[in-house]
Amino acid sequence: MNGDERAEALRPGEAGAETAHPTEPIPRVAGPAPTPPFGGDGSSGDPTETTQPIPVFGRVVDEARPEQHTEVIPQVAESHGDGTAESPETTRDDGGSGKQSLLRASGSMAVATLVSRITGFGWKLVLAYTVGFGVVNDSFTVANTLPTSIFELLIGGVLTSVIVPVLVRAQKSDADGGRAYVQKLLGAAGLVLAVGTLLSMLLAPALVWLYMGDGDKASPELATALAYLLLPQIACYGASALFGALLQSKRVFGPPAWAPVVNNVVILVTLVIYRALPGELTLNPVRMSDAHLLTLGIGVTCGVLAQACVQLPALRRTGLSFRPRLGWDSRLSEFGGMTLWMLGYVGVSQIGLLSLSRVATASDPGAWSIYNYTWMLLQLPYGVIGFSVMTAILPRMSAAAADRDHARMIDDLSLGNRMSTVSLLPISAMMTALGVPTAVALFSVRDGSGSTEQLGIALAASAFGVLPFAITMMQMRAFYALKDARTPTLIMVVMTVVKVLMAVAVGELVPSGDVVVALAFTNSFTFVVGSLVGELWLRHRLGPLGSGRFLDTLGRTLVASVAGGVLAWLVSRALHGVLPAGPVTGWAQLVLGGVTGLVAVFGVMWLLRVSELRPAFDRITGLLRRR
Repeated sequence: MNGDERAEALRPGEAGAETAHPTEPIPRVAGPAPTPPFGGDGSSGDPTETTQPIPVFGRVVDEARPEQHTEVIPQVAESHGDGTAESPETTRDDGGSGKQSLLRASGSMAVATLVSRITGFGWKLVLAYTVGFGVVNDSFTVANTLPTSIFELLIGGVLTSVIVPVLVRAQKSDADGGRAYVQKLLGAAGLVLAVGTLLSMLLAPALVWLYMGDGDKASPELATALAYLLLPQIACYGASALFGALLQSKRVFGPPAWAPVVNNVVILVTLVIYRALPGELTLNPVRMSDAHLLTLGIGVTCGVLAQACVQLPALRRTGLSFRPRLGWDSRLSEFGGMTLWMLGYVGVSQIGLLSLSRVATASDPGAWSIYNYTWMLLQLPYGVIGFSVMTAILPRMSAAAADRDHARMIDDLSLGNRMSTVSLLPISAMMTALGVPTAVALFSVRDGSGSTEQLGIALAASAFGVLPFAITMMQMRAFYALKDARTPTLIMVVMTVVKVLMAVAVGELVPSGDVVVALAFTNSFTFVVGSLVGELWLRHRLGPLGSGRFLDTLGRTLVASVAGGVLAWLVSRALHGVLPAGPVTGWAQLVLGGVTGLVAVFGVMWLLRVSELRPAFDRITGLLRRR
């Protein structure tokens, strides 16, 4: 996985995935209690997509986020309408009104997540329109990857995996309601984050070198200058994650869910100011006093700072004390073993990200940013559809794991994979058929047709990885539901070995103009490997997984998707032959080809009697008959 993958579980920019790393997000750990994931994913920078969220003990975090913020997922609780909620134990059975309150709270956070994804995607589009696909975008992407990666390695895993369960326990068992524990937590976390931030800034040139090397196709000087301005985000990310955990422990979920949106809005304002500045960013020489450089670096960092600060009013209303106290509490070490495996997951995924980044930045200028935008587009279907499937299945799977009911867990896992197949495979086919029109429609504003066509080809060449990515994430959740953080890390090791070897081969054998396409293919292929390895190890753990039904659904859906993809491609080619090249034609190809192709896909699936879609088909048929 790339940094984005780590963020899958992270968040920096859907905060990110919604952070924005070109790799897979790190799956959050599912605890034994059914807990639906509700998180915001605002993109704050590509780091979210560049890194992925870490697995969270007892919670599920939004994975699709290649952005820069960490998402906080609330426990199931009844909302009181003011951002607070009752714990599951105290929820009343009052004829359904409690469930309706929970649904309203869940719906509110789902809206926050959707808005976060939209605004996170929006600022990345504006960035492409503003600086194009080139050295500036590459340098920003590398520099903006560093804070989330370092935060995750420093303390991100502890904050997302350990703190909430221990906070809740301290509030219930301590005579002072957990006050002293919170103060020690603030002191320890603040010290680690401050030291880590300062050391990272001192080592900024070396950190940039790790991701970029000395190639003449990139600008290590610009990336280093931006890194000095962006690395303070480490402390901001830590504060945001800690504040979110404290609010979650008090059953206050609204501010953490909407905080990434504030982050994204600040970045959008920053880019508007950047565009309004006269002249261009100077690359030769790079000057720290450059107004463009300062605006971009300080503005994006202020976005993450705002993401943390916007949660402070809600924290004050809870009555928590903000006075830090130095000292260690043994409860901070409670889940040390699991946390170490999770940090290992993050560290290994960073090796894959480093290998891809160095190869890309050594090839054509703009290759790394094009790769990141390709990954961002690939994550959208999963973020909007696949993660919803995960959200619905995970509580059932976690409950089955807690009951040691492996048969029911296998059924739930199979259902999740089949639902992901019928929802994501058709979209994957459309991306393959319409990759270039999609890129032209969204990005052909600044750099002409060369970069957008390259992005479109990379999207088409890697779209096959959308479903394997979803299946791999589902398998990771299954292991976490079994309280097994070791196996997902080992799966990541296998995927990273394949990724590094393929990246090295790409750098040595592939012409520079085709490197970004080959790297996008490499990233998707590693998810195929991950899904196969996960299948084998789940079989070893749970026994036969009943794969026959999944393969039957996969085969029927694949036939329908290929048929729809071919039809979409034919429509796109026909429009290309009669309309002039440009964004308008790209939108016409995307809309008409996509709609025609999807209608054909679901029509063929209906003819092939794909059982997973039967309820939807029956409902539509019933409505038509009543008319």
